[in-house]
Amino acid sequence: MASAGDFVLTVHDMTLFSRKPKETVSITYISHAGESCTAAVPVGTSVMEGAVSNSIDGIVAECGGACLCATCHVYVDEACLDILKPIAEDEEEMLGNTFAKRQPNSRLSCQLSVTKELAGLVVRTPEAQQ
Repeated sequence: MASAGDFVLTVHDMTLFSRKPKETVSITYISHAGESCTAAVPVGTSVMEGAVSNSIDGIVAECGGACLCATCHVYVDEACLDILKPIAEDEEEMLGNTFAKRQPNSRLSCQLSVTKELAGLVVRTPEAQQ
């Protein structure tokens, strides 16, 4: 049940050559203040792209997803950690440069590719990115 401050955004992305909507999964973004937004994010994009295209506060994404800035740092809900691919070396290096404290569930949302398996993913944004 939705509570005050919760809202749902739905994206109806179309492909360039057809009117068929892209397949999406629901991802919930929770701000440091506790505000929740569930967005329909297209499969094949990143969790960061889903945040940016849905105007989610708390994910700056200065480098546009090139894994060069750590301003898309999120805390992944612990129940969802097992469905993520392991942290790659470049992401590991950038996680050492996050503005907010790194935690065991810290990830860069630009490195989280949206797949069907990520349906229901919950991420929390840190207090600040820079």
